[in-house]
Amino acid sequence: MGTPLLEPVNIGFAELHIATLMPMLIAIGGGLLILVLDLMKDKLDKSLYVMFTILILLVDLGSVLGLEYQNGFFDVLLIDGLAILAQVTILVGSMLFIPLALTSKRFHEYSYPEFFALFLFMVAGFQFMVSSDNLILIFVGLETASLSLYTLIALHNRANSFEASVKYFTMGALSAGFFAMGSAVLYGLSGSLELNQISVALQSRMDEAGVMFLILGGASMLLVAFAFKLSLFPFHTWAPDVYEGASSPLAGFMSVVPKLAAFVVSMRIFEMFIALNIDGVQEIILCLSVVTMTIANIMALVQEDVKRMLAYSSISHAGFVMAAVALATVKANSSIFLYYGLFMFTNLGAFTMLWVSRHKDTVHHTRFDHPYEKFAGMIKIMPVGAVVMALFMLSLAGVPPFSVFWGKIYIMSASVDSGYLWLAVVMGLNSAISAYYYLKLIVYMFLKEPTDMVTKEITYYNVSKPLLTILGLAVFVTVGSMFYVDPLLETITEMIKQSGIGFN
Repeated sequence: MGTPLLEPVNIGFAELHIATLMPMLIAIGGGLLILVLDLMKDKLDKSLYVMFTILILLVDLGSVLGLEYQNGFFDVLLIDGLAILAQVTILVGSMLFIPLALTSKRFHEYSYPEFFALFLFMVAGFQFMVSSDNLILIFVGLETASLSLYTLIALHNRANSFEASVKYFTMGALSAGFFAMGSAVLYGLSGSLELNQISVALQSRMDEAGVMFLILGGASMLLVAFAFKLSLFPFHTWAPDVYEGASSPLAGFMSVVPKLAAFVVSMRIFEMFIALNIDGVQEIILCLSVVTMTIANIMALVQEDVKRMLAYSSISHAGFVMAAVALATVKANSSIFLYYGLFMFTNLGAFTMLWVSRHKDTVHHTRFDHPYEKFAGMIKIMPVGAVVMALFMLSLAGVPPFSVFWGKIYIMSASVDSGYLWLAVVMGLNSAISAYYYLKLIVYMFLKEPTDMVTKEITYYNVSKPLLTILGLAVFVTVGSMFYVDPLLETITEMIKQSGIGFN
């Protein structure tokens, strides 16, 4: 007698909950449609692709807001408060970035329909990442987004853009390898790739000989993978070069949206280990966080280029937020979304201001496009631009009452509530250090005389109505956030509580 065959399981279409997959399908379908349009009609105006991409993102956002909390598509998709919050933030950040394509024609990458198709594929990858607790689907989303992003950087078509793309690809390949190895270890221990099932299996096996060593090994490999993606010390060295090689708005986008997606996955994975009371995981993440924010701040102090300074600044902010992941409380997790929701407008606005002042030739410095000297006397040449840039710098420094201050203060409050007073003190000291290099740019803009090579024509070269609109929106959120912080935080907290992530 042979082994009896397993009876087939009939799954109805309604039981698949295809609606949970719709946001990603909309983004992927939109990207494919752009490519088909290009095949049918060559050399369409780029404004058509911009408007179509924004329309796709709006439809995508509407489908996300209409989702119900549920599992879907063979239970590999997890739609909870965390997933919806993350998708909304990703789509809003994407809609802020895309209109910046309506600027000078010499930024040729925005003339290619492939740019917008790849961008939508990247957004879909991020949505898959944040909407699943299945390690395979997280990996597929991570690689889909990363492969698209590598190409978007290279499309800038400068020598340092190709270098940046290759560096990012190399670091991404290492990250993918560590993620695959860490996932394999967890699968070997638990027989599952679903995080909730892994948690149950590990709980029952923690007393077995050698199992704790394997758990720590798997957790360490996953932590290294996400340290690459989040540019945490000592895996941060690629970030300044990649940001420098990418166009300024894309660098601003990279400093927010990909990192938020990685933070959401980090919350799901590492807070599982912390909830299991696995010794060492929380301490390692806290140490990584403190060292990252401190080293990045020290490196930012000695930068000669404003873009590289902002790159190290973004690394420091990532270290700041990683501390909230280690705290693993509802308040800390809520503060992550508040922080990055406000940081998104401010940082993208700061990088966009670099684009306003960019010109074709490096006339101020043989090595850098954005040395501090280029901004000297900006208040006399472009007074509104100088005030706007100063506002962004003060917000990034955490000066009250501007937007990023509220994100920082809530993370510090969560640290004190969790009994980590020393961590709040370290955060405060790092904020004080960071104020120096942010104020350095303000000093150049307001207190120094403009150089002979700074002209009004160069400064206003890239200003366009879409760009001014995005900058105006960034300024509005940076200043106006103080009036809406508490209601926003309450909404975020309710959605985090629903997802069951973090301790009360």
